[in-house]
Amino acid sequence: EGLVRHELGFWEVANKPTLDELREYYEKKYYQEARGSYEISYTEDELRYIQTKIEQRWNIIAPQFSATGSMLDVGCGEGFAVAAFAEKGWQVRGLDFSRAGFEAQNPGHAKLLVSGDLFDLLEEERETGNRYDVVWLQNVLEHVLDPVGLMRSLQQLTLPGGALVVTVPNDFSILQLKALKAGKIEKPFWVAVPDHMSYFSNESLRAIGSATGWDCFEMLGDFPVDWFLYNDASNYIAERSVGKKAHRARVELENLIGEQRTEDVAAFFSAIARLGMGRDLTAFFTPSRDD
Repeated sequence: EGLVRHELGFWEVANKPTLDELREYYEKKYYQEARGSYEISYTEDELRYIQTKIEQRWNIIAPQFSATGSMLDVGCGEGFAVAAFAEKGWQVRGLDFSRAGFEAQNPGHAKLLVSGDLFDLLEEERETGNRYDVVWLQNVLEHVLDPVGLMRSLQQLTLPGGALVVTVPNDFSILQLKALKAGKIEKPFWVAVPDHMSYFSNESLRAIGSATGWDCFEMLGDFPVDWFLYNDASNYIAERSVGKKAHRARVELENLIGEQRTEDVAAFFSAIARLGMGRDLTAFFTPSRDD
């Protein structure tokens, strides 16, 4: 598939595009998405699911903060996490290439969004000396050319005692590899170039944190939708037509799990991550004390 293994254990594209090529790709992609973004509408269940996942992540870091603080969402997309933290009374800033998704989904908080080239915006944040209690990086690390450099640079934006919350797809997982070996799927469907430059597991996500000055104090998986690959009737890769049903089932189950005791939900998703399962992984880091 044209991937090589990085010394920290994650897989990455062997022949990466240049930064300019990648910028051009994303400018085109975001232009096309901007034209279509007003068509994206979430069901009530989907909105609850999105908000529930943010709340579960907040519950992990909440004990660190006795008062409201400041939060930077790097690659904030449609702005759901920005809105959630703003509604908690936090000082929030969101950075993203595009305004379209945010303005479509969370127009009431769009004034908190700074749009432009993400890397230029991060550079400006560093030059200004801005630092935050929480830095939120949801489904961004897998897209960048230099994930190690990005993780290191976020040190300068995080206050001592602050938290970095990083969500990535869980790729080359034991579920996916066994499904491939057993012939449930024909190819590694999770490899998506040029969208995804790097592919992380629970071990390599911890390793990239550790190598860049972070301590990982918790990791959560989410619902292991890849379980569905093991039932021919629900295998959404072999049979694309069942994809929507698989998605709906995941949303319903996530919402049901989310209604249970906070501690139990955290324990369940923490165990899922330790097993190397869950479609996404979220790691919770604090700056290493000796850094």
